[in-house]
This record gives sequence, structure tokens and C-alpha cells, in this order.
Amino acid sequence: MSKKVVGEDGKTYIQKKPFYKRVWFIILVVIIIIIGLSQMGSDDSDKAADSSSKKTKVSSSSQESSSSSKESSSSSESSAESSSSISQSSSSTAPVVSSVPREYKSALNSADTYANDMHMSKAGLYEQLTSDAGEKFSPEAAQYAIDNVETDWNKNALESAKSYQEMDMSPESIREQLTSDAGEKFTQEQADYAVANLPQ
Repeated sequence: MSKKVVGEDGKTYIQKKPFYKRVWFIILVVIIIIIGLSQMGSDDSDKAADSSSKKTKVSSSSQESSSSSKESSSSSESSAESSSSISQSSSSTAPVVSSVPREYKSALNSADTYANDMHMSKAGLYEQLTSDAGEKFSPEAAQYAIDNVETDWNKNALESAKSYQEMDMSPESIREQLTSDAGEKFTQEQADYAVANLPQ
């Protein structure tokens, strides 16, 4: 393990191996590598299982939404009756909410913050949730969040318009900024509502 070396002065010195060449260090490194590889393997199998369950849940929820849209389009009832049937169907799907994937719940929490605190539009919110520079959620999770976030899009457009009004922009410039693809991305109707309800 150690070598005896005679120095220039005639004395005998013991030269030890560097720590990275010692047996205990090599064994420690091998153990760490094995643990790391085993955890990476288990993470990959967990991700594969998660992605397959997400695909199943997304396809089942899209089937439910398509069947509910077929029911609502085939019925010729009054709007009050159809709204009560919608509320009944949403209450009957309440147990499904507990099986929503964690990514979808996280996207919904982020969407709530962006929509209600930052007053974003639907299109702007979707872009923020899916963008590489933003939250990086999957398109399915972002769409789930937009479909389920509770906000008033007209109010969001109005709040954004008020901030532009404080910058002394004209109503027409505000409308253009609200509907621009490079701007807020509100719908034309939401922008018209906002400009019509700006304080004088």
C-alpha cells in the first residue's frame, strides 16, 4: 500500500497512494454509481407509467366532453333547462376531480394566479403555461387549466385596459394592444367590453 522511498538526504520516507487510488475510495464510488443508476431506472419506469395513465385519463375526459356536447346539441330544451343539466353533469363528475394528475392540478393553480392576479387572456394564459420560457406544462395540462380556471375574462380585459389607460394610451390603441398577437391576445368582444367600460 505504501512505498518506502529514500530521499536525497539519505532518509527513508513512506510514500502513500493518493486517496483516489485507494481501495476504500474506489468501492465508495462504485456504490454511489450503482445507487444513482438504480434510481434513474426507477424514475424512468415511473415516468412511463405516469404518461400512459395521463393518456388514458385525457382520452376518457375527451370522450366524456364529446358525449356531453352531443347531448347538449341534440336537445332542444330552453336555456334554463340546459344550464341545470350542465350543472348536474358537472356535479356528477366531481369524483373524477380527485383522479386528476398532479401536473393538471399544478397547471390549474398557476392558471388561477395568472388569470386572477395578472389579468391574462385565455390565449395569453395558454401560451404562458406551455411556453419554454414560461411554465412548460404539457398542452393537455394547460388546456385543462384554462377549461377549469374560474375567472371573468371580460374583467381581465378591463383591468389590462385600465393599466394601458394609465399610460395615456388612446382607446383605439388600447383596443389594438388588447387584441394583438404580440400583446394581450384578448378576443375582439372582450377588448370592446373593456374599452366601453373604461373610467372617464
